Amino acid sequence: MPGQRAPEETRRDQILRAAYQIAAEQGIDGFTIRLVASTAGLSSGLVLFHYKSKERLLIALLDWLLSSTLVPPTPSPVAATRPAFELLLDLLWAEMRRLSAAPDRIRLLFEFWARGSRDPEVGQRMRQALQSYREAFGVIGRAVLEAEPGRFEGVTPEGLATMAVSVIKGCAVQAMIDPEGFEIVQYLVAARSLVDDRGPRSQASS
Repeated sequence: MPGQRAPEETRRDQILRAAYQIAAEQGIDGFTIRLVASTAGLSSGLVLFHYKSKERLLIALLDWLLSSTLVPPTPSPVAATRPAFELLLDLLWAEMRRLSAAPDRIRLLFEFWARGSRDPEVGQRMRQALQSYREAFGVIGRAVLEAEPGRFEGVTPEGLATMAVSVIKGCAVQAMIDPEGFEIVQYLVAARSLVDDRGPRSQASS
């Protein structure tokens, strides 16, 4: 008796996971339908049946990568009852650890970002995902500024969100470059020392 056909959703997920494996190993330029099909244990025709073309599979891979990597942070109902500043710090640490532990994903996002300069559809998806990610921190940042207006004097929610995302992405990039030598705590201590010595308050008092 012939085996049962896999549900379409299961088959598409199987193809996407194989596509990610190939893109992570070979880069986008080395990405082919044949390699994806071989890795998934399927025929090239079946891959094309589900995704129509290499370009559509790449777009699907990008959407999958963005939805599982640039996940806008949302506090749990229990955590949301804590002081806003503590919540921001917890989310910041969690995101730094999560993305610093995924160098292949970060490198692939950079490849897609570069591709977006010549592919409008890729570029639009990248910008929308990054904007949504930053806006999530903006919501938390607004709560911080409302609760403690003197802690970040002269800073807007958007400015606080930009800083938070910059720190997270900076950690992720450094972990991608030097996965063995990079240390989050050392990175933050060095950054704080630099900012404390050259920040607006230091300049005003000099």
